[in-house]
Amino acid sequence: MTALLYRTTEGAIARIDGKHYRVGPEDWDELLNLRGLVAHLRAQALPARETAAPTALLAPIGSQEIWGAGVTWYRSRDARIEESRDAGGGDFYDRVYDAERPELFYKANRLRVAPPGGLLRLRADSRWVVPEPELTLVINSRHRIIGYTVGNDLSCRDIEGENPLYLPQAKTFDGCAAIGPGLLITDEALPQTTRIELRILRDARTLVDDGTELSLMKRRPEDLLQYLVRATRFPAGCFLMTGTGIVPADDFSLQRGDEVRITIEPIGTLVNFMGTAPAS
Repeated sequence: MTALLYRTTEGAIARIDGKHYRVGPEDWDELLNLRGLVAHLRAQALPARETAAPTALLAPIGSQEIWGAGVTWYRSRDARIEESRDAGGGDFYDRVYDAERPELFYKANRLRVAPPGGLLRLRADSRWVVPEPELTLVINSRHRIIGYTVGNDLSCRDIEGENPLYLPQAKTFDGCAAIGPGLLITDEALPQTTRIELRILRDARTLVDDGTELSLMKRRPEDLLQYLVRATRFPAGCFLMTGTGIVPADDFSLQRGDEVRITIEPIGTLVNFMGTAPAS
């Protein structure tokens, strides 16, 4: 059983068997951490609760943290080695790719997450910014994967490439991430043939059109989760971006006004636009 769960300006809405229903409880954290969430959502799919498809979407995050995993695809391993070679950090990523312990890092909280259709931010001190389209795990407070969403782990490749110790500055800032458009709530793992697609448009022209599938990911989602929760509690649950297998060419950088579209079916398409960072 599955359900698509959206957070909107009017509360939570679930899409079940092609129809949309208002669902509760109203508190997003409480809703995500209910036991038997899919069954709970389906039990509320009553004619009296049916509503129109949501339009004003919020980022589907409450008190949860977003974490990221790096070097989980061969393509991202190569990109990280190349960008940091002059700084002497290239070997780090090669070793992480083959190691048992994955690279995990804190990414963002709700304050720094853009909603679907909202603005992601360009850092003024970076000249090489790329989106990172990622399957993102939805994890409850009991450390169970309860679903999946689309994630955009915006990254400043020049900052990280200058020195691997600058990773937090390359990854975490206002408007550094987006998730959505909704959460696919399910007890089943996604098939290995699941596609991740990235399109970047500038002035209505397609500059990047690329894709990959989950079978090319080196690490299993369950293994990433096991390391994440070894010594860390998540009272409201969390999200874990699982890494990217799509890296634009080295001569590409996002610009203001670019449209970034990331599609993972059956979750949907996450659309965001690029803006400039607010003045400090």
